[in-house]
Amino acid sequence: MPSHPEPFARAISSGVEHYLDTVGVTGSNPVSPIFPPSVLAIPSVITSAAKELGASGDLTVVVGLGRSGLGAAKLLHQLGHAVLLLESNSSQELETKAQDLRASGIAVQLAAPLTPATFSGLPQQPKTVVVSPGIPWDHPTLCALRQDGIAVRGELAAAWDSSQQVPWIGITGTNGKTTVTHLVSHLLRCAGIDAPMGGNVGHSAAELVLERLQPGGVLPAWMVVELSSYQIEAAPELAPQIGIWTTLTPDHLERHGTLANYRAIKRSLLERSTVRILNGDDPDLRAHGQTWDHALWVTAGQRDGLPSGLRAFLWIEDNQVMHQGPDGPAALMAADALAMPGAHNRQNMLLAAAAGLQAGLSGSQMEAGLRQFSGVPHRLERICDHQGVAYVNDSKATNYDAAEVALKALDGPLVVLAGGASKQGDASGWIRGLIHQSKAVVLYGAAQAELAGLLADGGYPGQVTRCEGLAEAVPEAAGLATALGCKAVLLSPACASFDQYSDFEARGEHFRQLALSLSGPR
Repeated sequence: MPSHPEPFARAISSGVEHYLDTVGVTGSNPVSPIFPPSVLAIPSVITSAAKELGASGDLTVVVGLGRSGLGAAKLLHQLGHAVLLLESNSSQELETKAQDLRASGIAVQLAAPLTPATFSGLPQQPKTVVVSPGIPWDHPTLCALRQDGIAVRGELAAAWDSSQQVPWIGITGTNGKTTVTHLVSHLLRCAGIDAPMGGNVGHSAAELVLERLQPGGVLPAWMVVELSSYQIEAAPELAPQIGIWTTLTPDHLERHGTLANYRAIKRSLLERSTVRILNGDDPDLRAHGQTWDHALWVTAGQRDGLPSGLRAFLWIEDNQVMHQGPDGPAALMAADALAMPGAHNRQNMLLAAAAGLQAGLSGSQMEAGLRQFSGVPHRLERICDHQGVAYVNDSKATNYDAAEVALKALDGPLVVLAGGASKQGDASGWIRGLIHQSKAVVLYGAAQAELAGLLADGGYPGQVTRCEGLAEAVPEAAGLATALGCKAVLLSPACASFDQYSDFEARGEHFRQLALSLSGPR
């Protein structure tokens, strides 16, 4: 802190009030001496841009300068809101982003922690605060804001509000949701339907809507949106035309507390969906099947394999995807149309096909689209072959259950790369899969000691090696694969990526570079 805080407080008060007065938000509340003017940095270009907008006079604060926060801030600004974006971190990269936003008319405050003091330091309290998914919905500051009568909304709210005329297909689940999201968007687009995907994968929903609201832009026929529990929790207004629930196993319990809470959040999305599509092969969904008043159930098994009371909408029989139509069972398409390995991907295919039927696609259209589907980046993605060993990127496997699925999908023996930031969950199924499928496990990152203990306690008989990061782990795995006669090196971390990477995509891209470099320069 400066040695004389009062002049800084006056400078902040002047700077913030000047911006807020310009966009029509007036107030004279005292400003606490929180940040120096260089942190606030509201240039004059902001005031002129805000004047040109003719903002309404109500301030909206967006918290978080990540992908979703950035998209929400830009969309709200496009819609005429006076926007102030707060980011708790500060770096040169963030400052560059902030300068671009300021030049477009959005105020940005870096190094602004999510505390009551940050908000009390504003000359006038905001009408709405929009938060990114990474911020806990029960954060004490958010609770305090609600008590003060300030609306707290998730980043999806702006996208939902501004695309009401577009039906959404909302896809959630512990595992499988990314693949199903890709499949649904792909099937619709192959049939000539404008159906971009976003949300928890690719572009944020706000970025998708913003792009279509630009001059000359046209809103799509469908929005295909992957939704995490964090996003659903913060968007109770979201009510898709079609809701898809892929799987449910314990995940994110460090945030949601209990499996029951986690399940209730996921379920709330489906309850608000007009059409509900559920995976009848998932044990947890099956166990609660009788609690739904209406739903479309799919199974990759026989029609009569579902519990009593659950009627199959799609199932597989004699290598055909069968459909329960108005005139009885009918063949829809070939069950081998999707080339992706694993029984779980048949479930994903059926969930996507059920959505396609609801959107008006025919079986022949979907079969043609499925045969053109090349797979999902970072999900059992075959990167290359080196000295007879395949290198497979499954960076999307951020928990034990997803990593166990990957082990079942590939032919062994394998060398498995695992590690990162550990999550709560039951590792027993994953360890059984490793015992059956792998001859060696190379551990890396923050969780390596914890995972090594789990493997030892679980009786894993193979070789276990520990490395600092993937840069050391990939060459180590390559040597082990050759020495042990393994068919593949599989990156399937069973952990989050945030100890060393910004997200699982960055982790997967690093693995891709390292795997390709084994063969030398290209």
